[in-house]
Amino acid sequence: MMKFVFLMMAMIPLSFFNCFWLIQFVWMFMVFMFLLNFSFNCTHMYLSYDFGVDLLSYLMLLLSFWICSLMILASQKIYVYKFWSHLFLFLMIVLMLCLFLAFSTLNLFVFYVFFEVSLIPSLMLIVGWGYQPERLQAGIYLLFYTLFASLPMMIAIFFYYKSFNSLDFHFLTGESNELMLYLCMNMVFFIKIPMFLVHLWLPKAHVEAPVSGSMILAGVVLKLGGYGLMRMMVIFLSLGMKINFFLISLSMIGGLIVSLICLRQGDIKSLIAYSSVTHMGLAVSGILTLNFWGMSGALLMMIAHGLCSSGLFCLANINYERLSSRSLFLNKGLINIMPSLSLWWFLFLSSNMAAPPSLNLMSEIMLINSLLSYEVLNMAVLMGLSFFAAAYSLYLYAFSQHGKVYSGMFNFNSGFMREYLLLLLHWLPLNVLILKGELMSLWI
Repeated sequence: MMKFVFLMMAMIPLSFFNCFWLIQFVWMFMVFMFLLNFSFNCTHMYLSYDFGVDLLSYLMLLLSFWICSLMILASQKIYVYKFWSHLFLFLMIVLMLCLFLAFSTLNLFVFYVFFEVSLIPSLMLIVGWGYQPERLQAGIYLLFYTLFASLPMMIAIFFYYKSFNSLDFHFLTGESNELMLYLCMNMVFFIKIPMFLVHLWLPKAHVEAPVSGSMILAGVVLKLGGYGLMRMMVIFLSLGMKINFFLISLSMIGGLIVSLICLRQGDIKSLIAYSSVTHMGLAVSGILTLNFWGMSGALLMMIAHGLCSSGLFCLANINYERLSSRSLFLNKGLINIMPSLSLWWFLFLSSNMAAPPSLNLMSEIMLINSLLSYEVLNMAVLMGLSFFAAAYSLYLYAFSQHGKVYSGMFNFNSGFMREYLLLLLHWLPLNVLILKGELMSLWI
């Protein structure tokens, strides 16, 4: 494990020499180094110094390396205009280091520390490279929503350590029946993933963030919440059987409400951000059912959503760089100007509505199984969620691709090779991973 940490720390000096594409190549190379050492027997790999990965951490780390590599590919504008590009690279490496250590640690307190530290580079990305003055407000929202729940979590961790004498994930077997401990320990994860009612920071942060900020937020940072919930639910099994019902109901009905909000968005990025809340609501519900289907489906949903949502934000940014607007009222008739990009909109939005052969479909089938075995009445909400997911995806596609072309566009570029490569590298794993979908469900 430590060799990867030292390799990333060795990359920090490279950031000050503006080695943009070298760092991107190294991260892509690390993905394949990681893949070569995949363990098929579901045990821990890379054990060293209280760090190590099982299949859950392994997949999250692969996703982190992949998305961080693609973030650099998407941020060519920062490189071309020399807009503090060395600081941008430095923040990226620090953020990747925090995510790497958070996902690979075997100790709850170390996980908590890096979970919180990852907030700082994310905040600096939004405030430093965001587009509008409102980015400061979005950054404050992001900071305070997370910090509000993180102090209770730290106290809960100390209390748990005092009661059970261990914070190692392997020994988190001490059952706790205290509702207060449950809320203190998990609230920060509910905010991070985010659950309905504590999700308001997410659309703000996404809309104001640069493309790289949106990609890392949607692709990896939200997944810290799901990862934490999956690790912590072991402690609250008996209590979870009693109270998770309320949280599942809240997440699913919240998802339905947010789907309706998506249908009246005029801002492309805002629509994609709200659709994230819907998908993550489904993943939270799956985790809280505490059954095999739910946990496996939620893991798959997190990977599928990380790739799909990140790809959609890239598409939104490609449009934004040409029209200088994210409004659906100006982003119209694009099929007449950029037909090849229109194909990519179709491919990503079809994955977003869980059409085959995407990983989203497999994850939704598993989550539907899980939620129906938990309570048959969930069927009504699940039907609504599936229908509205298709509805807002079609709404975004139809409004952006068809209609009258905006006359204020003077010069136009149909797309660079870099942009198509970026989209392909999002879409390919999203639709090929379903062939080895069984591996995703082996970790439990």
